Amino acid sequence: AAVYDNQGKYDDALTWYHKALGIREKKLGTDHPDTATIYNNIAAVYDNQGKYDDALKLCHKALEIYEKKLGTDHPDTATTYNNIAAVYDNQGKYDDALTWHYKALEIIGKKLGTDHPHTALTYNNIALVYDNQGKYDDALEWHYKAFRIISKQLGENHPHTRTVIKSMQYAYSAHFGKDADFTEWLKNRMED
Repeated sequence: AAVYDNQGKYDDALTWYHKALGIREKKLGTDHPDTATIYNNIAAVYDNQGKYDDALKLCHKALEIYEKKLGTDHPDTATTYNNIAAVYDNQGKYDDALTWHYKALEIIGKKLGTDHPHTALTYNNIALVYDNQGKYDDALEWHYKAFRIISKQLGENHPHTRTVIKSMQYAYSAHFGKDADFTEWLKNRMED
């Protein structure tokens, strides 16, 4: 299902996710955290399809399970907060998106630490919302925070690091213009 989702074959992805959901609901129950994971996965497909109300409904269903079974300060709960934020971001509801990302950041920072790659990815998520708002100074700060952690923890050639660099480069070009020297700017930031 995840492969089909990544290929943009959403109907095929949903078919396989619903098969997995049927098994999990039957074997584990409708209120099991592993079942909630499938709800989140299906929600992501709906988000990709632009079916935001359906996506939010499933995210909240997953969230209810995670909060009940794992607690409000569990990393899986935080992941769902990030998923909800992503839907709001795609809807252009940026303040709502930031609220949910900051809730996720609070949990992830406490549970995994401020130098954990998952924390860095949440920093990058926050930066992307600021990008979408046209607040490029804020975006660059959050992208750079993400970059420092990701590049240190995973290395400069890791796919997550490259994703953060591309996002940061976009914000830099949007803010300073396409002719501005991103590489020089990044080098100077790293020397500070």
